[in-house]
Formats: sequence, structure tokens, C-alpha cells
Amino acid sequence: MGATQHYRVRMAQEDETPVAETTPAQHIDAMIAAHPDWRGALLADARTAILAVDPAIEETWKWRGAPVWELEGILVVGNVFQQAVKLGFMYGASLADPDGLFNDELGGNQRRAIKYSAGGTFDAPALQALVRRAIDHNHARRAASRRR
Repeated sequence: MGATQHYRVRMAQEDETPVAETTPAQHIDAMIAAHPDWRGALLADARTAILAVDPAIEETWKWRGAPVWELEGILVVGNVFQQAVKLGFMYGASLADPDGLFNDELGGNQRRAIKYSAGGTFDAPALQALVRRAIDHNHARRAASRRR
């Protein structure tokens, strides 16, 4: 999925004529704007930090309303909840977390998440280090699948 991929979004009319083209980045912008409190600000900061790690990271929009950042596979899925913002790492269980960011979804053998609450701290460098490890993990998975 490319960063420039467009999604067709139906307008309120039933006659099938007006259709707006919306990019994943526009969906994420709208999600941030729809949460003008700390949640939108934190998601915006996380987005900036994630995208700064590697210019090849692509923003996508999946699962009926989730921003997703990908590079050779899914890296991070963002979600905004009433009392939290969650950044889920698809293969988080395989990533070293020396900064102790993972604090949610700890019981599974694949995913891990960082759950932020109001007043919590956001450590951009630690998040970026985790994203780098996720990129390395995706590269290794892709290389291993090519060797088979």
C-alpha cells in the first residue's frame, strides 16, 4: 500500500455520483483534528516521530479507522480511545524494549503495545528506537522468506 493510495469515501447522497478521494494521510489528519485534546496531540507527536525514523515508512489507513505505519510490513498501528492512545507493534514480542515502553498486550506471543494515558510521558527517541527495531525485524522476516 503506497502513501499516495486513495480510498473512495461515499458522501451522504444515495445517487452514487459524488465520491471524494481521501488519502491515508488525510484520514490521519482528520483523526488528529477530531481529538483536540491531549490524545490528538500525542498521536500527532507519535506520527511525527515514527515518520522521522525512515523516509520509506508509508502511512496507510486500515481496519475501519486505524492509522498504520508500514515498511516491508506493518510496523505500528495507532488507536485513539476515550482514555488512552495506543500504539500497537505487530511483532512487538520479538523486539527488544530496553526503555520499557511496552505496557499493554503483554500476554501474547506476537503483538505488544504502548498505551498512553493523560498526563503520561512521551519519549520520542525511545519510540523511534523501537520503530527502528521493528524495521530491522521486518527486513529480517522478508529476507528469510526470500531464502525459502
